[in-house]
Amino acid sequence: MSTPTVGLVGVAAIALVGLIWRLASRRQSLPCPVWLRWLVEIDNPFTKTNRAAFIVETLSLSPGMTVLDAGCGPGRLTVPLARSVGTDGHVVALDVQAGMLSRAKAKTEAAGLKNVEFVAAGLGDRKLPANCFDRAVLVTVLGEIPDRAAAFAELFGALKPGGLLAVVEVVFDPHFQSRATVTTLAVSTGFREQAFFGHRLAYVIHFAKPHGGSPECPEWSDPAGFRRRASCASWS
Repeated sequence: MSTPTVGLVGVAAIALVGLIWRLASRRQSLPCPVWLRWLVEIDNPFTKTNRAAFIVETLSLSPGMTVLDAGCGPGRLTVPLARSVGTDGHVVALDVQAGMLSRAKAKTEAAGLKNVEFVAAGLGDRKLPANCFDRAVLVTVLGEIPDRAAAFAELFGALKPGGLLAVVEVVFDPHFQSRATVTTLAVSTGFREQAFFGHRLAYVIHFAKPHGGSPECPEWSDPAGFRRRASCASWS
């Protein structure tokens, strides 16, 4: 079989799997199954705005920052985020699926990174501490979340004043969310749109949490029973 033929077969297989996932997700918002993690583990060659390097570049990260990778999946962004904030920075990788977290953890360990914390939870579960994160990323995850209003409220509370939330959407995703839908949710929560990259079918959009209030991480008590702490850099 020639190389072009193999390539066409591969594209057809990906399209078929994506279609099956899309049809199954019509009845219920389903996160990408762990066995399909390869679909979200590599950069999409057709959309620049969905590539890990591009997304990270838009965030203007600095050493020492604290970043939330919400719905981290197999860690496609977790590793470059952790590298960008340096050894003095911190990344919290959050996902509802243990299998995805295991894959992301294996990647960070292989990369020699020790500044990543892994948390098994869903957005909207109220497990994130307040005013702790400089940046948060939500990459093709929003449509999988049952209560999106609660998810945005938690993200808003978890970011420091002046912090940025980057939402990434691409039309190839079964749960694609339009710019209008995302913006309505964000603005109704209190965010302000700050930047937009791409076009209506594949984009990165930044929302800022307005300044005001304490930028420090207060002590907090998690409803799930996490012990109180004064820093979001520790989830132990």
